[in-house]
Amino acid sequence: MTPLKDKTILITGASAGIGAATAHAFAREGARLILAARRMDRLQGLAEELKQSHDTEAICLRLDLRQHKSVGSELDKLPDNWRGIDILVNNGGLSRGLDKLHGGNPDDWDEMIDVNIRGLLAVSRAVIPWMVKRGSGHVINLGSIAGHEVYPNGNVYCATKFAVRALTKGMMLDLFGTPIRVTSIDPGMVETEFSLVRFHGDRERAAKVYKGTTPLTGDDVAEAIVWAANRPAHVNIAEMLILPTVQRSTGLLYRET
Repeated sequence: MTPLKDKTILITGASAGIGAATAHAFAREGARLILAARRMDRLQGLAEELKQSHDTEAICLRLDLRQHKSVGSELDKLPDNWRGIDILVNNGGLSRGLDKLHGGNPDDWDEMIDVNIRGLLAVSRAVIPWMVKRGSGHVINLGSIAGHEVYPNGNVYCATKFAVRALTKGMMLDLFGTPIRVTSIDPGMVETEFSLVRFHGDRERAAKVYKGTTPLTGDDVAEAIVWAANRPAHVNIAEMLILPTVQRSTGLLYRET
């Protein structure tokens, strides 16, 4: 296996959920971390946790993926000794609303498109050239079952995740002939802040999403990310769809009553 000790990992959306869990998972492997998100207070708290728990070297980078035109300049501020990014985890993403297309909120659409597509593109555009120049690297994009199947009222969110899947394939083709690996990790239902964000802070509605189920956790997905990253150099995990046992498709979810 490729040892991850002392590898430099950039994780977007690192302040909570899958991103924070992924930071802990890589820290346990001895990696050094660039934690990127909007909420610096959370990032700094996470960096301190990692230091205390795993003696991990981590730096925090305030990165708002909606401000995609400034992403490159923010990444350019990284110290020289942190630019040798070995693994980019494009985890930052969100969903807003659950409405029929003809009743949807265009502001919600803009936020999903800006973060899930344009933000991913901006980070990748900044980091991949460094990998190409160095002749090594691994890009791991967080997709979703929503990039495989469209579900009712998921219209624009699903479209953004189909786009992530297409962009992942595009990266694989564009990086043909290089040793740079590209992976898509596509979870089904995961209990994080996802639904709370989707429903604009409505905790009661968010809780109903997971009621009577045993969904995936952020740790489950983080373990898969680290496993894919830790394969031998000649092995590329192109795509991994991960579902909780109670889920068999976007719309088929067993709930205990």
